[in-house]
Amino acid sequence: MMEMPKPNENHKKLQMLAGKWTGEETFHATPFALAGNATSTTNARVDLDNFFLISDHEQKRDGKVTYRGHGVYGYDTFANKFTMHWFDVMGCDPGAPATGDWNGNTLTLQHSHKMGHGKFTFVIDGEGKYTFKIDF
Repeated sequence: MMEMPKPNENHKKLQMLAGKWTGEETFHATPFALAGNATSTTNARVDLDNFFLISDHEQKRDGKVTYRGHGVYGYDTFANKFTMHWFDVMGCDPGAPATGDWNGNTLTLQHSHKMGHGKFTFVIDGEGKYTFKIDF
């Protein structure tokens, strides 16, 4: 009988993003959103035998939910890349996952899609805090 695979040190890095996170968001005008501010809550947990991070995100502006998304983060051992599959209320086919690398305290993922190109950066700022930035 073949032994089941086990998560490696790269899968374990994703655990740094697990938890219940709240924060303030600042937007610059894009084709997808008006400039302004919002609050957000992200609930992320490690699941599927510690191979994936499952994330649910909710954004509010003026007390009203304006955006929700669901992410599945992993590590592709064949490509040696971190992955992010993202689904949201925009309703588009997410296409291929965003992929990238973890360098020091920073995870950077990039994604090309029919709606454009995105760069997603997570910087672990210390115990219980991270900064997230999206560039389109």
